[in-house]
Amino acid sequence: MKKFLIALLFTPLLALASGAAVHLDKWPGSIGDKPALQNGAKLFVNYCLNCHGASYLRYKNLLDLGLTEQQVKENLMFTSDKIGELMRVAAPHEEQKQWFGATPPDLTIIARARGELGNAGAGADWLYTYLRSFYRDENRPTGWNNVIFENVGMPHVLFGLQGQQVMNHETHKLEMAVPGQMAPAEFDKSVSDLVGFMVWMGEPQQEFRQKLGFFVLAFLALLFVVAYALKKEYWKDIH
Repeated sequence: MKKFLIALLFTPLLALASGAAVHLDKWPGSIGDKPALQNGAKLFVNYCLNCHGASYLRYKNLLDLGLTEQQVKENLMFTSDKIGELMRVAAPHEEQKQWFGATPPDLTIIARARGELGNAGAGADWLYTYLRSFYRDENRPTGWNNVIFENVGMPHVLFGLQGQQVMNHETHKLEMAVPGQMAPAEFDKSVSDLVGFMVWMGEPQQEFRQKLGFFVLAFLALLFVVAYALKKEYWKDIH
């Protein structure tokens, strides 16, 4: 019975390890880049929040990105009237299920969910690659497919910015068939900003946590030196 429970515990990890390996591009962004996170928030609200929610995050949390309350209300609040409300999806879940066959997932912690064992860094690489890997596929209901998420149900909502890629079945590489509004480098930067925002919203206090951890370790190191000196002073006459 004990062996069965142990095997059951590790089944998800074995399934992950047995999955087909895909190449992931390294996410070039940083959660410390506030202007990039602000641009990512704008992209998220304009292109993602129509179908996907971030219902564990409140609009007022966006103030931590260096935005004013007025900026958030005027530029980022399209589905709510109060800044203290959650960033819920605009479309009703019942209608989404009819349109896509399934309700699109909430994206608040998508970076951590897509990372190996909750590693948001690995999840950022996955999202950065995924959002740049859509291509035209007329065999799919939405007309789109994805290199690292085969037969994906999600359409390419950023195609107006990126353009339309097609798969070269001889080289098995993507080629640009119809250019978008942005040059490739500009689009990659925008996707990086969007991914950065999704990493940030999974744990808005992570930058503070990392800084606090550094000061705690520094304090413990100093405390060790003082405690060691006190110990030597106390025991110096005892043999």
